[in-house]
Amino acid sequence: MSDAAPTAPERSPLRKLWDEVGTFAVAVLLALSIRAFVIEPYRIPSESMLPTLLIGDHLFVNKFTYGVKLPFTDYRLPALREPARGDVVVFNVVRDARGNIFPVDQHPELPRDQFVKRLIGLPGDEIEVRAGDLFVNGARVEREDTGQTFEDKDHRMLRVGRENLGGVVHAVLDEPRITGPELRPTKLPEGRYLMMGDNRDLSNDSRIWGTIRLADMKGPAFVLYWSWDWDGPWIELLNPIQWWTLLTQHTRYDRIGNWIH
Repeated sequence: MSDAAPTAPERSPLRKLWDEVGTFAVAVLLALSIRAFVIEPYRIPSESMLPTLLIGDHLFVNKFTYGVKLPFTDYRLPALREPARGDVVVFNVVRDARGNIFPVDQHPELPRDQFVKRLIGLPGDEIEVRAGDLFVNGARVEREDTGQTFEDKDHRMLRVGRENLGGVVHAVLDEPRITGPELRPTKLPEGRYLMMGDNRDLSNDSRIWGTIRLADMKGPAFVLYWSWDWDGPWIELLNPIQWWTLLTQHTRYDRIGNWIH
């Protein structure tokens, strides 16, 4: 009788492949699932939400707050809560070849883009913007001048105001030399939401291209996970020497981890 140890059965080619890439595949699937159903990153590309959000801020969007949207449909799972006035929301719009913006449901055939704005108007609200003042259901939204200024990338000196939007107190900017987009008294239809940037006179928002649906909202932005004032080509990130410059000269460490109000 032989005392040799029994040999393990030979693995099939598919088993060998799974042993090699299975862990990686599970990790990728988990990451994609988190992005699709839990949180999603977003980078701020413009100044429309100054001073709340700066160009180069990187934030997380909470995708299950308004109910996770099922892929390839307009249906959502049960929400934690409804969208609220004052939320900072990432949402989809569409853009034509000339750069014109439209709500998704007006031209679903066009390429999609993502915006971030503050939710101003809820279904059934009457919203008006006149001479720089915001009115919600006939009442002027309280705003005070802080006496501070904010310099944007084009070296414009903007006045900083403090707005109380139904209990949500946040900063807004005013360009004293121009009047921003206005909006005649408009009653929002059922299921439609009106979005505006905090940089009120220099924001491309619902005053120009209209309202959006809940189905087009990704969710509320809730925290900054990274921030830098660098806007160079991504190819530069392949140079390790550039990493030190970014980390020491261009990273805004004081903003990392800040909650978004």
